[in-house]
Amino acid sequence: ERMHDTHTNSQFSAKGIKSPSRIQGAKYVWRVAQTDMQLVAQIAAANNLSLPIAQTLITRGFDSQEAINAFLFSSLERDVAWAGILKDAQKAVDRILMAIANQEPILVCGDYDVDGITSSAMMMASLLPLGAKINFFLPHRVRDGYGLSVHTIERAARSGYKVVITVDNGITAIEPARRAKELGIDLIITDHHRPQAELPDAFAIVNPNQADCPYPFKVLAGVGVSFKVLSLLYERKGLSLPPKAYELLLLGTIADVVPLIGENRFWVRHGLQYVNRVVSASFKVLKQNGKLLDLPRIVSSDIGFSIAPQINALGRLEDARQGVRFLIGADVNEVQEVGAILLELNEARKEIERAIVADVVGRIEKGVINLSHDRAIIDVGDSWPPGVIGLVASRVVGTYGRPTLLFHATKDGILKGSCRSIPEFSIFDALTDARDLLIQFGGHSQAAGLSLHRNNLPALKQRINERIDATLKPDDLKLKITVDACAQLSDLSKKFIDDLALLEPFGHTNPSPQFLFERVVQVQQPVLLKDAHVKCRIFADGVVKPIIFFNRPELFDLLQRIGDNSFDVVAQVRENHWNERTTIELTGTDIAYEESVA
Repeated sequence: ERMHDTHTNSQFSAKGIKSPSRIQGAKYVWRVAQTDMQLVAQIAAANNLSLPIAQTLITRGFDSQEAINAFLFSSLERDVAWAGILKDAQKAVDRILMAIANQEPILVCGDYDVDGITSSAMMMASLLPLGAKINFFLPHRVRDGYGLSVHTIERAARSGYKVVITVDNGITAIEPARRAKELGIDLIITDHHRPQAELPDAFAIVNPNQADCPYPFKVLAGVGVSFKVLSLLYERKGLSLPPKAYELLLLGTIADVVPLIGENRFWVRHGLQYVNRVVSASFKVLKQNGKLLDLPRIVSSDIGFSIAPQINALGRLEDARQGVRFLIGADVNEVQEVGAILLELNEARKEIERAIVADVVGRIEKGVINLSHDRAIIDVGDSWPPGVIGLVASRVVGTYGRPTLLFHATKDGILKGSCRSIPEFSIFDALTDARDLLIQFGGHSQAAGLSLHRNNLPALKQRINERIDATLKPDDLKLKITVDACAQLSDLSKKFIDDLALLEPFGHTNPSPQFLFERVVQVQQPVLLKDAHVKCRIFADGVVKPIIFFNRPELFDLLQRIGDNSFDVVAQVRENHWNERTTIELTGTDIAYEESVA
C-alpha cells in the first residue's frame, strides 16, 4: 500500500468553518470542526441530507451548491480531461499503432505491486485484441528488484523486441533508457512517480507529474496513466476499450492509495458500478476469498481491505507472470488454482506482518528506538521479507504518527527500504536532499522506496531527524484525527446510510467520515475479542448501538474503569450484513474521558 501526494479541497472557501476545537482522546488529539450550524441546516434542507452529512460536506470544504454538486455527482465532461493532452501520449500511441501494423514485437515491463500488475494486465488485455505481438515481463522482487534494469533491456534486444513499454515505473531509469537507445529499442515510459532532476532519454515519457506536462490531474495511479494511453489509442481506432480495463483500473487505483478525488473518483465510481453488475472469473475468486460474495454491493473499502491485499500477494508468487494471467482470467482453471494460492499467501503475509510489527513495537518499548530522541522510526531487519515492510511501515505510522523507514538487509551489505510518512513531512523531498547517501530512490511525498549501503544508514538517520526538527512543530508528530461532524445515535437511520453513500467512494483524501457522539454510556460490560478488539453497546438519546474498536485492546481496561459514567466517542458508521439481516453499527476510533486527558 502506498500513500501519495495529498491534494486538499482548498479551492473551496471554508466560509462555514471556524478554528477547530481540540479534545485529547485516549490515543488521538481530536480536531473538531466548528461549523456554522445555520449553514449546515440550509445545505441539509437544499439537498435533502441528514444534518451530520451536510456538516461533513462543509467540514471538507464543500460549502457552496456548485461545489457540493461537483462532489456528489461525478461527470465525464467535467472530471476527465482528454488523454491527448498528456505530454508524449500522442507520440506513444503512434509508435504502438505502428508496431501493431508492422507486427513488431512489443514488451511490457511492469512492477510486482498491485499497480504494476494491474497495469501490465491492462496493457495485455487491451492490446492483444488489436492483434499486437506482445509479451510482458515483471521483475522478481528479490532477484531483480524494483523497476526497469539494463539487464532487462539487453535481454529484450536479444529476443528481438523493438518497442518496450514500462508501466508504473521507468521515470528514474536513466541507464536502461541509454542502453535501449544504443540497442535500437524505442522505450515508451508510462509512470506516475515523481521525476527526479534528470529524466531518462526515452522515445516517449507519459507521466502527468512532469513539470511541463499540461495534463491537469496529477495524481493518477500508474494504472491510470496506462489507461489514458490505451483510451487514446482506442479512440484513434474508433473502438471501445475492453470492459476488463475498467475493472483493472478500479483495482489498481484503490490499491495504490492515490487520492480518490477528481478523475480518480470518477473512474472508481464507474468501476464499482461495473463490478457490481458484471463479475469476471478472477474478481469472483477474489470476492470469494475475501468472504464478500453475500454482500449486496462491493464498495471501495472492500477492495482496499479484502481484495487488494490478495493481489499484492501475486507479487510474492515465485512466477509473478501468473498474477497477470490470473487477472486477465482467460483460463478458468488457472484462475481457480492461483486464487487458492493467493488465499494461502495472503494469510501467511498477515502472520509475517504481525511478527514484524511486534518486532518494531518491542524495540520502541525497550528504548532501542528512542522516540524522545529520534523523530523518525528507522529500523533494519535481517530476516524481514522485502515484500511486507511497506505494509508494516504504514501500520507503524498509523500507530505512532512518525515518518517510518524500514529496511530489508541483503547479504552483500545493501539495505532495501520502504518509507511511509505523515502529511506534514515529504519523505521524497527528504530523500532528494540525502541522495548523495543513496544508491537509488523514488516515490511520492508520503511513500517511497530506496536502497543504500548499510554503513550510510547512521548518516541518513541523522539527516532525516535534522530535517524533521527544522521543518516540523512538536504538534505535527502527535497522532491526530479530524472529526467531520457531531451526530446523535438517533440520527442513524436508513436515510443516514443512504446519504453517507453519496460521499463514497472512500479512500485517500476522502476517508470515511469520523462522527463525534457526545455523552454516551455503556449498557453492558465490554468484551475483549481475540485479545485485540473491544466490543460493547452504547446508549444515548433513547437508542442503543453496538460499537467495536479494532486493534485497541487497551480500551478494554479504560471502558471497565468508566463503568456507568458517560464519555465521548468518535466513530465511523457502517452497515453490517449478516445472515440476511442488515444493521447499522459503529466502528470506534477513540474515546475521550476525563481520566484520559493528558
